Amino acid sequence: MKKNIHPEYKDIKVTCLCGNVMNLKSTSGDLNVELCYKCHPFYTGEQKIVDTANRVKSFTQKSKIAEKMKSEMLKKKEKKESKNINKDKKENNILTLRDMMNALEK
Repeated sequence: MKKNIHPEYKDIKVTCLCGNVMNLKSTSGDLNVELCYKCHPFYTGEQKIVDTANRVKSFTQKSKIAEKMKSEMLKKKEKKESKNINKDKKENNILTLRDMMNALEK
């Protein structure tokens, strides 16, 4: 019969990034984890973003750039439309209320 085929079950330390240390038993060595029950949003009720690859930061930068480009495009479109409206008014001799009031004052 084979003996000692199972790995050794020993005490280990599990250390979280928040500083919490837990003593557990395992067949592996000491562990370092990013989240534990003291800092996980599910248990604390607080929203916390763990961003190890700067994904959130890059997303926010891209979204700011996209918003800026969108606002610039809208401004250009509004300018173009206002030029077209003024051009149409002059071509069709369409008077606005202001133009009519100015004509009465003269």
